[in-house]
Amino acid sequence: MISYMIFGITYAFAASVQPGPFQTYIISQTLSRGWRPTLPASFAPLISDVPIIILALLLLKNMPPWTEHLLQFAGGLFLFYLAYNAYKTWKNYDAGKIATPQSNKQTLLRAATVNLLNPNPYLGWSLIMGPLFLKGWQAAPANGIALILSFYSTMIFCLAGIIMIFALARNLGPKVNRVSVGISVIALACFGLYELWLGTTGFWL
Repeated sequence: MISYMIFGITYAFAASVQPGPFQTYIISQTLSRGWRPTLPASFAPLISDVPIIILALLLLKNMPPWTEHLLQFAGGLFLFYLAYNAYKTWKNYDAGKIATPQSNKQTLLRAATVNLLNPNPYLGWSLIMGPLFLKGWQAAPANGIALILSFYSTMIFCLAGIIMIFALARNLGPKVNRVSVGISVIALACFGLYELWLGTTGFWL
């Protein structure tokens, strides 16, 4: 069981700190709104990964290859939508103006949507976590439970840490914060373009 816990912690740390659409989204939200409204987003994997886990364990291995490309294309479109919202924040930035209130539920659901359209969790669960979970569960259910608990507790902790780190950058001053928001716009757009490229070219390969 200890080995499954160690793997869950290690893999979750690597997955959470790896640059990607979801990480870019929470950074953008932190820079735009602050850490308090964004912190619930760190729990988004607990919502989005439920259908991902089910698909990975039961269906994904038998699905045609174009499924991944369709997901990438949809994710790219959604990232462009988020980039546009971040651009509006950058364009109309006012250090003395409080950002439009957004409930914890809205923040959590939007972050879950970003992660749901991100192909990385699907690939991670179908190729790595899924097989390991089944192997551990068959040997002893405690192994599978240890893997899940260690993975998601570490994931939430690391995502919350990312939010707090970039919240410090937000407090460096209005000019630095506006530049940071502008960088997040570019990053979201680049990830969106990359996902669209992967999704589009995948259909022709």
